[in-house]
Amino acid sequence: MAQALNIFISTSHSPKPLISYRSAPFSTSISRFSFIKIHKKTSLFIKASASDPNPAILTSDNGAGSAALQDPAPSPTVSDSSSIEVDAVTEAELKENGFRSTRRTKLICTIGPATCKPEQLEALAVGGMNVARINMCHGTREWHREVIQRVRKLNEEKGYAVAIMMDTEGSEIHMGDLGGASSAKAEDGEIWTFSVRAFDSGLPEHTINVNYDGFAEDVKVGDELLVDGGMVRFEVIEKIGPDVKCRCTDPGLLLPRANLTFWRDGSLVRERNAMLPTISSKDWLDIDFGIAEGVEFIAISFVKSAEVIKHLKSYIQARARDRVFMASLKVSLNIVGHEKPPVYYDISVIAKIESIDSLKNLEEIIQASDGAMVARGDLGAQIPLEQVPSEQQKIVQVCRQLNKPVIVASQLLESMIEYPTPTRAEVADVSEAVRQRADALMLSGESAMGQFPDKALTVLRSVSLRIEKWWREEKRHEAMKLPGIASSYADRISEEICNSAAKMANNLEVDAIFVYTKTGHMASLLSRCRPDCPIFAFTTTTSVRRRLNLQWGLIPFRLSFSDDMENNLNKTFALLKARGMIKSGDLVIAVSDMLQSIQVMNVP
Repeated sequence: MAQALNIFISTSHSPKPLISYRSAPFSTSISRFSFIKIHKKTSLFIKASASDPNPAILTSDNGAGSAALQDPAPSPTVSDSSSIEVDAVTEAELKENGFRSTRRTKLICTIGPATCKPEQLEALAVGGMNVARINMCHGTREWHREVIQRVRKLNEEKGYAVAIMMDTEGSEIHMGDLGGASSAKAEDGEIWTFSVRAFDSGLPEHTINVNYDGFAEDVKVGDELLVDGGMVRFEVIEKIGPDVKCRCTDPGLLLPRANLTFWRDGSLVRERNAMLPTISSKDWLDIDFGIAEGVEFIAISFVKSAEVIKHLKSYIQARARDRVFMASLKVSLNIVGHEKPPVYYDISVIAKIESIDSLKNLEEIIQASDGAMVARGDLGAQIPLEQVPSEQQKIVQVCRQLNKPVIVASQLLESMIEYPTPTRAEVADVSEAVRQRADALMLSGESAMGQFPDKALTVLRSVSLRIEKWWREEKRHEAMKLPGIASSYADRISEEICNSAAKMANNLEVDAIFVYTKTGHMASLLSRCRPDCPIFAFTTTTSVRRRLNLQWGLIPFRLSFSDDMENNLNKTFALLKARGMIKSGDLVIAVSDMLQSIQVMNVP
């Protein structure tokens, strides 16, 4: 039995919308449908049918979909029209446990010495890693290039869709590299020297380099120095030229290139930090590196304003175009080099919210970006600790409302750097982030240099699954009011379709939502609604598929498809049934951003 809801849009001169509805024998009734107020002279025809085996697909007067939504898809596209690509771990979960077993919250792992080998990366992918983060504060570009190549190879050979996120260092004040040591322990009462001097023969004992030349001039005796957001604390006791003598008041582990902040009379001293550029000269070189390597995401540290994000996005687009042009020129001139020709990737920019300036300009920054990261470690060094939880919740909510993916990061399972099990408080913290419906959770030191990276990832996965299951069992359907965000009439239609599809999915308790999207936009709108069922996002490009792997509830597939929705669905059903991922009788809702359609049907 095919159950279909089809929307037809035309440009007649009817003074008000015409809505026609014929009930169908659904097992679970839909209480109502909501539609936006139509300001243009447009007629709408809605039909629900339970008997038509081949329901019509959305068409306009000329038989084609809305031209405004037919954005050209970036290349490369799927060449084999009879194949479908899906993450190997997700496929296994669907086969073994069904639709409801899939995890909705995405997981990000920072790659470091503990996880950079091919077998270690594969273990993380098997464990549920959706995005691999490379931190440009550590390691050389060549080291990071090797990690990227290993992840790409893993994707190609083993069928994963792990995306790459490059995190810039930023230009805030931070420590040096500890003379090559992986870490150093500061004990209570010890005297350490923070210096801006360059040492030719290695760092003296209990000495730390600082990257900011004016550091010794700016601090005063009695100031409190916080390392890595307060993980270690010092009190300034003496200034000797370029050296600052400090006594350790809160012992802890010192890590290379950790962030430094200093407080005076209970307030953060931030005048100098405010004068530093958001993107340093090193960051620009790293950004060029990320563009050349085709990373999916670039995260920018200590964002102060939306203008920084806008400037960076313009730069990325220009650099990518230049690379494509030069590659095309070499081909036309028959110049064959040894380098692999670059491919244009639509790189997403993630704004890291980790400063007072970020909070002041929060909505503008998030609106300009492609997503946000709640970097709680550095944020907690600039605002009172007790304020961090409420700011986290606010950031998550604003991102949801503006349809931007949001990552909760920093110290989620900090104790697992040294111990095989987390504290109960850490588990509660992770649970709260999942309950807030954040898109993703991120491991930092736990996976980069910890002794138990696989176990830390397992904890994130198991806690996420348990809290998500509890949410569904308690029937806690999304209560957050999502404001309209569309900038055009066509986008408003897409938004309404996705809102209605998500409500229908919850009311009908469907097994999955299928969305066919070339740009990923309609998939993101569905993710924003946080429906109970998983969202199968079918796209024609590898880059879009990997970017979608950051967003809540999306299971990204790569599949060639056309504007013929009936053919798309028949092909999708056949391919997924052949792989044991769906079965006859499963109830699905299908939507499309090419033809703006909604269908409700059972898998034949």
